Amino acid sequence: MDRSKGLTRILALLVLVVLAAGCATKKYVRSEVGATEERAAERIEVMQSQIENAEIKLAEHDEQLEGLSSTARDALDRAIAAGKLAEGKFLFERVLSDDLVRFDFDGSELSGDAKNALDIVASDLISEGGDVYVEVQGHTDSVGTEDYNLTLGHRRAETVQRYLNQRHGIPLHRMSVISYGETAPVGENSTREERARNRRVALVVLK
Repeated sequence: MDRSKGLTRILALLVLVVLAAGCATKKYVRSEVGATEERAAERIEVMQSQIENAEIKLAEHDEQLEGLSSTARDALDRAIAAGKLAEGKFLFERVLSDDLVRFDFDGSELSGDAKNALDIVASDLISEGGDVYVEVQGHTDSVGTEDYNLTLGHRRAETVQRYLNQRHGIPLHRMSVISYGETAPVGENSTREERARNRRVALVVLK
């Protein structure tokens, strides 16, 4: 009889142990599930914040593009795609047109007026700090062949880049050169004045 009672007590204790273990396991599972849900919620918040920041930057980028010339928009897109910019911002554009800072016919040497204009641009670049990026764009009128004008526009843009580097120390890796040749006129090529406006070098300054 005593032995039977002993076995009964042992069985009862085992049942209690199993039940207690089951309760502990359920509490552990609930705790782990709760922690996982919290981590997931935190990750979702981070992702939502990243998406919102990306949408804000995209909206700012689109707003900038609305007020820019097509060639300045091209410059901004190229610089962003190449990872050249710290902030992806357009700062300003300076145009050296042939009616103001004249190049010699078929030439790429800078006149005194052109150098003075570039000195002012260089001062503005330096005041913006070291992380600015400049695309120097060469443009021509439609006189001559398309291939020749692409080459001429490139030569003139390179002359501007070289002057900014050698005279003012603007780093070459913070500048790039491109020629549009005759493909991006700002006016018709039917008059002397319009052709002079089309013969230009534009400096698109980004950050």
